[in-house]
Amino acid sequence: MSEKPITGEKRAFMTGNEVVAWAALAANAEIMYGYPITPQNEIMHYWTRQAPKFGRKFLQTEDELSAGFTTVGGVLAGRRAFTATAGPGNTLMQEPMSMAEAMRLPTVTIVQQRGGPSTATVIYSQQEVNLTTYGGNGEGMRIVYSPSNHQELFDYVIKAFNTAWKYRFPTFVLGDGYQAKMRESVTLYDPAERGIEMVPTEPYVGKPGCPGVDREPGLYRNTYNVEEELYEVLQQHFADYEKMSKEVVEYAAEGTDDADLIIIGHGVVFRGVREAFKELRAEGLKVGYFRPITLRPFPAEQLKALATGNRKLLIAESAQGQLAKLVKDHIYGCTAEIVPLFKPGVGITTEQIVAKVKEVLK
Repeated sequence: MSEKPITGEKRAFMTGNEVVAWAALAANAEIMYGYPITPQNEIMHYWTRQAPKFGRKFLQTEDELSAGFTTVGGVLAGRRAFTATAGPGNTLMQEPMSMAEAMRLPTVTIVQQRGGPSTATVIYSQQEVNLTTYGGNGEGMRIVYSPSNHQELFDYVIKAFNTAWKYRFPTFVLGDGYQAKMRESVTLYDPAERGIEMVPTEPYVGKPGCPGVDREPGLYRNTYNVEEELYEVLQQHFADYEKMSKEVVEYAAEGTDDADLIIIGHGVVFRGVREAFKELRAEGLKVGYFRPITLRPFPAEQLKALATGNRKLLIAESAQGQLAKLVKDHIYGCTAEIVPLFKPGVGITTEQIVAKVKEVLK
């Protein structure tokens, strides 16, 4: 086998979890820390099957809390580390990810959402949006990508490593049980062969030389003695996040210029949104779509510009208004009417979206 996991372009037919493992290999990830939980288990399985061939490593921890903290430790030591989880595991990982936010560490976490609350189902949902975008006990200073297909899973896992290490904020790729388990065509590639330069890793602790003498000391704190000290540190974090957001935010939109109704959806639900848009436009209905690719930072200014006049915004999501909450928070004061299409824990089909749009516009 070649020294690189992927050379040239390889067309493959595989599950989303397998795609994630190959993307992490392509992104030069060195080690995965993890604990089994459905529906992300196969990420670990495929990683451990391939990693030894390329000098990569894996550590199974005693639970997701430990997986999160060992990922933080790996990053501090200069390792290109990542983890993956779902559902209750995502809940447990909020503590170490809050620590990573405070210490400004470039962690990468893949979340394959499952139905909740609690153990619930192991199949599918979009019910971890709130938790992933604003989880922990901090201010949600993190980056969250929401891919809609296997190619995007591959692309955005690679991008997540670059975004995390460039801006030093915890970065998440938010998939779901459908994407994790279903098989789909994907093109695997080596980022370097496409001109994608991977941001290098570096150790945050254990650097050579005496701190304060031979080099600047590194201060990576997550506890503070007084309120004013924390406040001052946070102001710098907020400023960095605001500056970063303008460079990181991503969205897709079509047919919005003359639309009477704009369908908003993300992740796997966007597949249905896109097909519904095509069908409705073919019938002469003035419908557009808006898709946030980054749920955090959210493309607020771009959506605000569309949420005007007597327009309607139909929000389709497999949750009870978690995407809608993000939308409402970011377009507060706009005049567009919000119409819900909420189906927590189950998929949303093109036919259901088409029917709802026609009901609203009749």
